[in-house]
Amino acid sequence: MKPFLDKDFLLQSEPARRLYHGAAALQPIIDYHSHLSPEHIASDRVFDNLTQAWLEGDHYKWRAMRTNGVKERYITGDADDYEKFEKWAATVPWTVRNPLFHWTHLELKRTFDISDFLGPRSARKIYETASAQLRTPEYSVRNLLRKAKFEVVCTTDDPCDSLEHHETIRDSDFEIQVLPTFRPDKYLAIGSEAFPEQIRRLSNAAATVIQTHEDLLAALEKRIDFFDRMGCRLSDHGLERIPSESFTATEVEAIFQRRLDGGTVSPTEAGVFLVAMLDRLGRMYHRRDWAQQFHLGALRNNNTRLLRQLGPDTGFDSIGDFDQATGLSRFLDRLDADDQLPRTILYNLNPRDNEVLATMVGNFNDGSIAGKMQFGSAWWFLDQRDGMERQINALSNMGLLSRFIGMLTDSRSFLSFPRHEYFRRILCNLLGDDIERGEVPNDTDWLSGVVNGISYLNAKAYFKF
Repeated sequence: MKPFLDKDFLLQSEPARRLYHGAAALQPIIDYHSHLSPEHIASDRVFDNLTQAWLEGDHYKWRAMRTNGVKERYITGDADDYEKFEKWAATVPWTVRNPLFHWTHLELKRTFDISDFLGPRSARKIYETASAQLRTPEYSVRNLLRKAKFEVVCTTDDPCDSLEHHETIRDSDFEIQVLPTFRPDKYLAIGSEAFPEQIRRLSNAAATVIQTHEDLLAALEKRIDFFDRMGCRLSDHGLERIPSESFTATEVEAIFQRRLDGGTVSPTEAGVFLVAMLDRLGRMYHRRDWAQQFHLGALRNNNTRLLRQLGPDTGFDSIGDFDQATGLSRFLDRLDADDQLPRTILYNLNPRDNEVLATMVGNFNDGSIAGKMQFGSAWWFLDQRDGMERQINALSNMGLLSRFIGMLTDSRSFLSFPRHEYFRRILCNLLGDDIERGEVPNDTDWLSGVVNGISYLNAKAYFKF
């Protein structure tokens, strides 16, 4: 029987252990998609305690606590920080076989050198030990990034953001690159109640009067130019799906004018507007040599009662069952037909679509660069062992795993960085199994190169960091 979370955790063969310890574990981290706070990096925040560092904004943990019967007061409510941590500690033993169980103990071990099993009996000791470390300058946000061997981290930012915190970071002596990512979804969601207000915000941020659809595009392009000057290399879109509707400029203008005048639009019209906007934005990204990301398939804000009480991004989203292939193909083909298709990363949330996306990216690789079109890493509900293995296997079967740009955290937590380790161990274990079965040559030098590429080097080349 193997001990829990030892140095060979998840590594079930000698070849897997050689690949992980001799290659993957030695690579720095490029985290090209996260929701980390640039303000906290700019100010080099020092957390007061483990609850602040671990539970603030973490809807993965909130969701598990609710499932375990914890009242909202101890999750997002007014309970004090230790009471909230105590409820989380009491939940952890019940998360067995959920990825939270592994992540929790990896984060304790890698960040604080705490090997104790977290539960009600160990809660106080772990809380006090970790909190005492967090209150020291050695555990400030910037030092947590250094400790995890970060080289680049990309945040996710609204087009109207001033990026003042990124500027502060850039002008400091911090050696890790912290770059913004352009996330314009609010300004494309024409059917939302908040759309008119979002257009007003964008008008102010871009110093542009927005009266027509072309005005809207001009305002977004101004913000794209600003983000580009601040080092941005990526855009990001979180969508249920990409619509398959066709569009004309006249039709899009009429939809936009009606909405600006206070009218409503149908779901079909909202789809027409969205795909027209994505088309024009894709061309802007291409001109600036950005990569575009599409996170597809989330069914968001299912619980309207708790949405009204707590707001979005609080743990009430799930996997959707949307048709992905047709609209995605038409969208990518429209850009490719004019040789205006940027480097593109596609992430899916429904595992049934793994092969759909893995084959879709192959349609639009054109030989211009290796791995131009990427089937992105297992995302959100799928960034656990089974989800990662299924994504890796689909990519291996349908494309070139060796050109994959690897893992990201997609996290708001400055303690979540062992997710990169988790992925790298899973990758090395799969390759080790292939060697053990005689399906892949036992060539450590060659396979170490593959592993180093997926862990770090491919992303470095892909984003030109």
